[in-house]
Amino acid sequence: MDLLIVSGLSGAGKTVALRTLEDLGYYCIDNLPLFLLRELALGLQRTPLGTSAETRHGAAVGIDARNQPDFLADLPRLTEELREQGIDCRVIFLHADTHTLIKRFSETRRKHPLTGGGLSLAEAIERECELLEPLGRIAEIRIDTTHTNVHELRDLIRERLGGAVQASVLLQSFGFKNGVPEGVDFVFDVRCLPNPHWQEALRPLTGRDAPVIEFLARAPEVSEMCADLQHFLDRWIPSFETDGRSYLTIAVGCTGGQHRSVYVVETLGEHLGANGHRVLVRHRELP
Repeated sequence: MDLLIVSGLSGAGKTVALRTLEDLGYYCIDNLPLFLLRELALGLQRTPLGTSAETRHGAAVGIDARNQPDFLADLPRLTEELREQGIDCRVIFLHADTHTLIKRFSETRRKHPLTGGGLSLAEAIERECELLEPLGRIAEIRIDTTHTNVHELRDLIRERLGGAVQASVLLQSFGFKNGVPEGVDFVFDVRCLPNPHWQEALRPLTGRDAPVIEFLARAPEVSEMCADLQHFLDRWIPSFETDGRSYLTIAVGCTGGQHRSVYVVETLGEHLGANGHRVLVRHRELP
């Protein structure tokens, strides 16, 4: 099992890192008391999280300076014990310079977790550095976020872990006569293609029936339209995934949503599925 321990200075981006890991398929827990870490790791090893894409990686645990100092000092030994028991345990440590952290706390108006007990913000940051020094020393991945924005940090996490967000692509056919679906990212109009509706034998059928498929497949402009849309999606879906998009909705419409749009959506779905994308196909106007 893969266990990531995400730690670092408050304000350095630990929450952003955990959310990015969650998008990458990790089961994430923030601010876990360290005395529960061993039991959690061994429990997850005995009971896998599952085999779906969302749970295939393992777990990521956020650890910060609110834990007892003795527990933090003992963490290097604990990680070695977990590795000996077959758990791939790695530490990601985020840090930034003091001036940047003070500025971030001033801008967000958040309270540093260690400012109680008469410590100023600068003193709390210094104390936190001391407490988390054992984690920083053993970290396999160290990221300085002093000059890094949220989007750049997400990219760094994905790059270091060799992962990428895979968007779930929803392909939906519809009929313009019933209105354009809401909340879609792209709308493609295929009303310019030959319409099986005007063939009496094809009128009661749909774009999933063999006679309609044969009719549309014989038309060169239909093949050209599908090829152009496939090329467009092949080119741009990876860019949306790189930007961190988890969902992408593509609507294809014809007049009634029964023949042409259904055929095109089915064709696009087969193409994207064959190229490794997670695809959902829906036909709004069909039963």
